[in-house]
Amino acid sequence: MVVCMPDTSPLIAETLVAPNTTALSQFSDLELAQALAERLAIAPNDWHRLKGNRKARAAEQAAIALVYLLKDQPDEALARVQQATGWLDKSISAPPCPTHGQ
Repeated sequence: MVVCMPDTSPLIAETLVAPNTTALSQFSDLELAQALAERLAIAPNDWHRLKGNRKARAAEQAAIALVYLLKDQPDEALARVQQATGWLDKSISAPPCPTHGQ
C-alpha cells in the first residue's frame, strides 16, 4: 500500500502508515502523540540502565517534542527537538545521578 503524503516520498509514506490505521482513527493526533510519549518515556526503575542510551533518550525527547508541537507550544517543542538532536549527534550526555556520592 502506497499512500502519498505532502513532502513525503511514497517509500517513506508506506513505512509510516501502519496496517491498522482505521483502529487508531478514533484518537486525536494529540492523544496518539501522548500515548507514544508515555510508551517511550524512561521509567524510574530503568533510569540507570537507559540514562546513556542515545536512541532511547532521543526517542523520548522527540516524542515529547511532538506533544508540545501539537499543543501549539513551539518553543517547548524546539527545546525537546534540540535535546533529541544532541543525543543523536553525541553533543550531550547523561549527567551523573544526583543521589550517588551522598
